Amino acid sequence: MEPLTRIEILGYMGVTAVILLLVAKVWQHLSSVSLLPLSPTGWALPWGAGVGLAITAASSIVYRLWPAYRQSADYYLALVLKPLEWPDLIWLGLLPGMSEELLFRGVMLSDLGMDTTAVVITSLCFGILHFSGPQQWSYVVWATLVGLALGYSAVATGNLLVPIVAHITTNWISGCIWKLGNGKNGGGAPPYVKI
Repeated sequence: MEPLTRIEILGYMGVTAVILLLVAKVWQHLSSVSLLPLSPTGWALPWGAGVGLAITAASSIVYRLWPAYRQSADYYLALVLKPLEWPDLIWLGLLPGMSEELLFRGVMLSDLGMDTTAVVITSLCFGILHFSGPQQWSYVVWATLVGLALGYSAVATGNLLVPIVAHITTNWISGCIWKLGNGKNGGGAPPYVKI
């Protein structure tokens, strides 16, 4: 795949976020589903940050132990992060974190029943969203596992803010660590991955 520019990456993130938000709103309207509550309680932010840190740590371990995932993550992170500037990492955290969580955990999980079956279905859909080609299948598996963690955090807390903060935290930390280790030159291998 040909390298993308900073403007293309930011544009794709923005367009994808808008599409996911529209799908969530249409789904919510057509099924009359109540959105999972977004409650800024005192424990939601630390709980979400903790889930995000746990996902980032788990990703680091999986990266070291699973060569197919390492190769997939290296490719994906270089493609997405290399063209971005430091301030762009704010958007890297916010846009996917909010739009994907609104659709998958806020609307879809809520509509499907907030149970284990719903968590599995939404996690599989979340994993498929991250499919970028047959050679990237391990990234889809990892995104599905991350979707399970985010889904269970939503079910356990009944608060959409928890998976949103976890998703933003994971993407932001991953982006910052990658930029620190690789910058514009795309040097060594990162031990984590954005979702």
